[in-house]
Amino acid sequence: MAGGSHRPPRSKSVRPGRTDVKDQKVVADNRRARFDYAIIDTFEAGIELLGSEVKSLREGRANIGDSYASVEDGQLWLINGFIPEFKMANQFNHEPRRKRKLLLHRRQIDKLASGVSREGLTVVPLKIFFNPQGYAKVDLALAKGKKSHDKRESDKARTWQRDKSRVMRERG
Repeated sequence: MAGGSHRPPRSKSVRPGRTDVKDQKVVADNRRARFDYAIIDTFEAGIELLGSEVKSLREGRANIGDSYASVEDGQLWLINGFIPEFKMANQFNHEPRRKRKLLLHRRQIDKLASGVSREGLTVVPLKIFFNPQGYAKVDLALAKGKKSHDKRESDKARTWQRDKSRVMRERG
């Protein structure tokens, strides 16, 4: 078969456009979000950064624990995300807690905006990571806040799963 082209095999990720978790270099993780919120849907967004912010992120010094995303004028913004100043940037440094633009498709922004306005949901960042191409990305979640009894219930379920796996491991 001369002249035929050979296509490389497609990646076997769960959703098209998503990379495997092992290919991601996680920089900041919001572990508290999964405890405080019931996650309804997740989105992967690009983030518009300055050069000193990228260098600071590559050092792994960021915090998104108390940050959230908001839709303003048809654009999505990450608010209160902390990326510390890069020491070597001198006078060209950035503001550590400035608003950062998140890059999503229009339909995705509209879906997030409607979820926030109609259903009273919140857009919470789950993690900031670098994809295999080296671009900084943010995993966002459309989430509903849990009440204290919901948190106790999920804590009981997690404890039960841990005990169950321990018993299964002991019995062989």
